[in-house]
Amino acid sequence: MSELTELTAMQLVDGYRKGEFSPVDATRAALDQAGRVQPAVNAFVRLDADEALTRAGESAERWRRGAPAGLLDGVPVTVKDIILLRGGPTLRGSKNVDAQGSWDEDAPSVARLREHGAVFLGKTTTPEFGWKGVTDSPLSGATRNPYDVSRTAGGSSGGSAAAVALGAGPLSLGTDGGGSVRIPAAFCGIFALKPTYGRVPLYPASAFGTLSHVGPMTRDAADAALMMDVISGPDARDWSALGPVTGSFVDALAGGVRGLRVAYSPSLGGQVAVQPAVAAAVRGTVERLAGLGAYVTEADPDFTDPVDAFHTLWFAGAARVTQRFGPHQRELLDPGLREIRDLGARVNALEYLAAVDVRMELGRRMGLFHESYDILVTPTLPLTAFESGAEVPKNSGHRRWTGWTPFTYPFNLTQQPAATVPVGLDPDGLPIGLQIVAARHRDDLVLRTAHALYEAGAAGVAAPEPIEN
Repeated sequence: MSELTELTAMQLVDGYRKGEFSPVDATRAALDQAGRVQPAVNAFVRLDADEALTRAGESAERWRRGAPAGLLDGVPVTVKDIILLRGGPTLRGSKNVDAQGSWDEDAPSVARLREHGAVFLGKTTTPEFGWKGVTDSPLSGATRNPYDVSRTAGGSSGGSAAAVALGAGPLSLGTDGGGSVRIPAAFCGIFALKPTYGRVPLYPASAFGTLSHVGPMTRDAADAALMMDVISGPDARDWSALGPVTGSFVDALAGGVRGLRVAYSPSLGGQVAVQPAVAAAVRGTVERLAGLGAYVTEADPDFTDPVDAFHTLWFAGAARVTQRFGPHQRELLDPGLREIRDLGARVNALEYLAAVDVRMELGRRMGLFHESYDILVTPTLPLTAFESGAEVPKNSGHRRWTGWTPFTYPFNLTQQPAATVPVGLDPDGLPIGLQIVAARHRDDLVLRTAHALYEAGAAGVAAPEPIEN
């Protein structure tokens, strides 16, 4: 039943309801696919086949009785190894995390998925503590791109993106502190949403503070909306979580884009050099939005690159997450993480608060921008996937991963919802992503716009070629 690995979560649930196949069939197919691709792409740190098949069997019995547990009963899901999944360690890509212990607590998003009957296949790879925009770590090595295994899958949720792209479960939970669901999703040709901060509760709190979001990584926008209907809403463990959601994200998909005011910014006002193939694919998709009835204007948000403020906050977070490490533990760190950790340890309170001021001003500017425009569209990234095992592309002149992700991290500073949609392949056959951004709390508009592109055939790319051992 290898074709089951090609189905979305919605299609799987529909098939269970009709009795065409069972959660056990879908789980076996996803596990088989995960095992097949793992040697080539290294997307997983752990697969729990016995536990997954047990949960799938329980789900199959519920479907047989006509009493599914929830919206995702029996759907195979993977979880980034930053997020707690009870029954096994969450190692966060680090040799400094002790695998011993009870590990008996789910993160809020995992708990909601469990309540709805999801089947957990295992944990996906991450760079150490999710610190950079590619996925390699001293603990688990490099995760490679499904479209070309010599290239990076992106990061920091690279394992999740590769898993979804290759059919090892249609859904994955990722985290995004500066682009970490959008970057790998763009590189791997899938959909991902960074929700409004607090819309999906986060526990334990991230050392990177209120930059870090939890979000769905999926085949398409409809599956992400379905997942959001499950994982959104308050959790008592997250003091910054938003209140209950009004209405359903799935129901909100149907509105289309006719009449939406869309700002198209191809380069953030000339601040970003974008590869020609990326620029052409994004522009062509924006023209499709106009053809669907959106009012499209080429317009740039009013801000200069906030990278210095982002670095202050991000590097300070790196210092915080490693604060209690002794000399031996620091030697075990990813060298790049150790470098930014040392920089972050020198940030003083006034410098940190000055960065917060930049963040608040950026939020003010974007708030005013969205009084004129419902949606902002940009490239997700100015380039396609580069060589695996490197933080920055060779000969790019960039020092850190933020040098090649200028479209993503600003919207972590502002806490806005932002998604990436696959809109084509470059001449090397590598996926290209388009980013959709809306005002805070308008996740529905982001999902609705993305869904309209999928419905019109303007989003989605051909699956990667089969990968064999």
